[in-house]
Amino acid sequence: MGKMAVIFKVYPKEGQIDNVVKSIKEKMDPKGIQVEDIAFGLKLIKVMFVFEDAENNTSSIETKLRDINGVSEVDVADETLI
Repeated sequence: MGKMAVIFKVYPKEGQIDNVVKSIKEKMDPKGIQVEDIAFGLKLIKVMFVFEDAENNTSSIETKLRDINGVSEVDVADETLI
């Protein structure tokens, strides 16, 4: 099996962006985190993970992201084999 790269869009609750970014870095092993402005002061966190295709699956990572305190919504933005 090959490696997968998955980018998630994480929507934090109001005023929780710094706490959510810190928690993701501490509890998980992301390859990259980027904060983007989306509109009217709202921000979105894009988080990238790279893993062996057979090792993890997208839904387990998504569940872990949803369980982080301060996260409102999580969507898969992009996934690809690398």
